[in-house]
Amino acid sequence: MDPLEELIRAQPGLSISLAVLGLVVGSFLNVVIYRLPKMIEAQWQRECTEFRGEVLEASEKLSLALPGSRCPHCDWEIKPSQNIPVISYLVLGGKCAACKARISVRYPVVEAVTAILWLLCGLHFGVGYTLAGAMFLTAVLVVLTAIDLDHQMLPDSLTLPLLWVGLLLNIDNTFVSLDSAVLGAVFGYLCLWVVFWLFKIVTGKEGMGHGDFKLLAALGAWFGLAALPAIVLLSSVVGAVLGVALIVTGKRDRQTPMPFGPFLAGAGLIHLLYSNVLLTWVTGT
Repeated sequence: MDPLEELIRAQPGLSISLAVLGLVVGSFLNVVIYRLPKMIEAQWQRECTEFRGEVLEASEKLSLALPGSRCPHCDWEIKPSQNIPVISYLVLGGKCAACKARISVRYPVVEAVTAILWLLCGLHFGVGYTLAGAMFLTAVLVVLTAIDLDHQMLPDSLTLPLLWVGLLLNIDNTFVSLDSAVLGAVFGYLCLWVVFWLFKIVTGKEGMGHGDFKLLAALGAWFGLAALPAIVLLSSVVGAVLGVALIVTGKRDRQTPMPFGPFLAGAGLIHLLYSNVLLTWVTGT
């Protein structure tokens, strides 16, 4: 019997609960993906204005909670009945109920992916605080992936808490020993930091952002020092293959930077759920 089918039959309540909760949380993650970069940009603008000694203009304060969800095209306030994860998108035909503007397919994709990942976490870890940690990790990695794809940015407000939560969880050896977690965080950061500076010295260009250092450090804090080679190798190989493919097909030129965060996040998710498979792929044993 397929493991997922076995889980659903043995624990249907857990499976349904994780799937539904994943859809609901995925809807909130869409809010974070859309608003957090705008909030960071607004903060930068406020700081620059204050530094210049200018008067701040009054504007509507944006947060993750307020104002309510609105259509980005016509500012129509979205009703609760129009904000049901995945279902509302299908019912509305992927369009705004007011202006009929196209709604990005990313919204239901993020919701569905979060639900699937949480269901897989339930299959892999079962009920317990390890499952809660895995759910938190997957949610943050989904948000980081989408934001990096859109803005080529990995916010400190996400990567740094992710690192600290990983270290705190591993005080009780949840995923790895605390010693391994600390070393993973340190060498995860240093690994890409060294690559960054070597590339800059040789080419005079910056090959990646500092957020990539912090994300790998966070993954090291969760999975330990031994996991770093597999995560770096997998993300680098996939990133290089995809980058070459995009250049060959003309969808991206050599001068256009490609975010590395999504590849790190993807490798981290694979290690979380299929660490044995990833280790076998890397070592060939």
